[in-house]
Amino acid sequence: MHWLQALDTDLFRFVNSRLSNPFFDTVMPFLSGNPLFFPAVALAGGLLIWKGGRRGLICVLLLLVVVGAGDGLVCNTLKHAVGRVRPCIALEDVHCLVGKTNSGSMPSAHTWNWFAATMVFLAFYRRSLWVMLPLACAVGFSRVYNGVHYPGDVMVGAILGAGYAAAALVLFEGLWGWGFRRLFPLWWARMPSLTSAPAGWGGSELEAEPEFAPRRKPLGKGAVVEQGSRTERSSSPQVSLEEHWLRLGYILVGVLLLARWFYIASGAIQLAEDEAYQWVWSKHLALSYFSKPPLIAYTQALGTAIWGDNAFGVRFFSPLITAIMSIVVLRFFAREVNARAGFLLVLIVTATPLLAVGAVLMTVDPLSVLFWTAAMLAGWRAVQEKSRTREWVWVGVWMGLGFLSKYTELLQLLCWAVFFVLWVPARRQLRRPGPYVALLLNLLLALPVLIWNAQHGWITVHHVAVDADAGKPWHPTLRFLGDFLGTEAGLLNPVFFVGTAWAAIAFWRRRRQEPRLVYFFSMGAPLFLVYVLQSLKARVLPNWIAPSIVPLFCLMAVYWDTRWRLGKAAVGRWLTAGCVLGLAMVLVGHNTNIARKVLGHYLPVNRDPLHRVREWDTTAQAVETARQKLLSEGKPVFIITDHYGMAGQISFYLPEARAAVRSDPLVYCRSNPTPENQFYYWPGYDSRKGQNAIYVLELNRDDPTPQPPPERLQQEFESVTDLGVTNVLYHGQYLLRPLHLFACRNLR
Repeated sequence: MHWLQALDTDLFRFVNSRLSNPFFDTVMPFLSGNPLFFPAVALAGGLLIWKGGRRGLICVLLLLVVVGAGDGLVCNTLKHAVGRVRPCIALEDVHCLVGKTNSGSMPSAHTWNWFAATMVFLAFYRRSLWVMLPLACAVGFSRVYNGVHYPGDVMVGAILGAGYAAAALVLFEGLWGWGFRRLFPLWWARMPSLTSAPAGWGGSELEAEPEFAPRRKPLGKGAVVEQGSRTERSSSPQVSLEEHWLRLGYILVGVLLLARWFYIASGAIQLAEDEAYQWVWSKHLALSYFSKPPLIAYTQALGTAIWGDNAFGVRFFSPLITAIMSIVVLRFFAREVNARAGFLLVLIVTATPLLAVGAVLMTVDPLSVLFWTAAMLAGWRAVQEKSRTREWVWVGVWMGLGFLSKYTELLQLLCWAVFFVLWVPARRQLRRPGPYVALLLNLLLALPVLIWNAQHGWITVHHVAVDADAGKPWHPTLRFLGDFLGTEAGLLNPVFFVGTAWAAIAFWRRRRQEPRLVYFFSMGAPLFLVYVLQSLKARVLPNWIAPSIVPLFCLMAVYWDTRWRLGKAAVGRWLTAGCVLGLAMVLVGHNTNIARKVLGHYLPVNRDPLHRVREWDTTAQAVETARQKLLSEGKPVFIITDHYGMAGQISFYLPEARAAVRSDPLVYCRSNPTPENQFYYWPGYDSRKGQNAIYVLELNRDDPTPQPPPERLQQEFESVTDLGVTNVLYHGQYLLRPLHLFACRNLR
């Protein structure tokens, strides 16, 4: 081993020092990483899907799975297990041309990824070897030349990367032949091998049947299916094409559910402020709360009762809620439209960044979207000519639970009014008891919120009115409209945003012939348009329109599915482009550290959407350090914050505070003569007379000028001492949270 290590070091010195020249000094860092790499890969992947059809799509998907899993799991695990120090750190006088890192040296991840990708391409496109193999070798050589890997690291990375990819291909091919053959016999008969997938998009086996076409006779057990020169037997009795799409949808939903649970369990992100604040609510269950209805607190209470007071327990139900909603929508579309459209709708929802956020964070929005959607789907059955009152009962129940989730659900009543105006035949329902039973149930379920507000001076009504700028004169302005529409276009996926707007405009020409389009438009567009009007007056947060997304996407799915059936092949290509773009946005949104591989550095804080869910444990520890110093004076010390979000985060991420949050809180929000948040209604820190405290004031990151403590705080304590500003850094280099800390002594 010593001889091999010496040889490895000598070879490294030869490449890194003796072969050094100005040309390589320019080219080799570029090969190791450059800003053009990921955009070029995205462009190449899009072209491959566009031109390569089904074979190109499968190739790209396998590349993402094989290379992504290999780099993130297998290769990094081996690096940590081997623990070899990189030459740029272990050796002296190394000609290092790229940034140094403390991650392990063996195997080389760059080389691993390139040789794995070369193997995948080779399985689909044999001639690609002439391009991919030289590039993979050049990248491996650049890692040695740049001083960050030994030749042995590169050789091991190449062998293991190619071998891992080959094994993964064999595994997927086996699963395709064993599982896919049984679940999807019609599709498998047309494509019995992954790597020999047809190039084109055509072929009736992947197309939904037109509504006017007779249903194909399903294959019976033992039916013979001809495929080229092969004769295969179907082992699945009576499997229709619709069942294929339905099964594929179930598999997609199940895989996404497990992936999201794994993601939140990995600790990649920490709690958002609202999540932590509402977690504190879950330790003080009540009929309602200052700013939100009570269902979010009860949901988090159940999740943490099962899994404990950790991020997984807080967020456990968010992926599950999204999975339930996806299955309900999938089955509805399979019954009312077709299963292919239902599967594609689930895929569209998955590739929408705003809904992807709601599938991970456990705030009021996942519950709101779920119950709005459930009420909409139940409502479709309720408005049918032969419907019964019990269908309206479910509408009332789902709308009532939606109101217990978020007050936005009240606007669904407006959506119903718009539907009855636009669709005359549905007005017959207004002469039946059903709608009024639903309204009564909605009101009954709202009683907890009404009772709590009656007991607390209708504070929620006042709070919501202030947020909506009610009572203030309206001076229309375009200042916020462009920002609102631009943000929504990005968060809803630009392709889907345009597709939805196009479908919403085009449906007017068919609204008298197509009640489904009228219904979906009515269940989503009024809510969206209300906030468009609100943006002419004040700033609108992008998540406020969340309940309208699924209805509007249903409208888009029905409209474009009809166009696809009429032979508009471009619909499929634009759908593919939207899904690829959206999934890429969702992937980056879940791990913005990818930017470091693309740009060579992390995103600045203000441009990183994940900065709000990072470094809260560090923030809590910084406050705890100051508290421990004050504790040395011999008196108990509690914590006061300037914002409810900071109070929630410190309560969650400080172990002592988390343990005491229900019985004897350690963290409080500063007192105020009028209600500003839920902390006003709980016992305050006035019971801690004579004790000391640390006051935490979060400064403006863009202008972290120290601020004086509030005058009320100075009146509450005998003395307030400035402890200076403590900076919480992001990735060790960017200013994330400047904390101005004060030592408050002897509470009066």
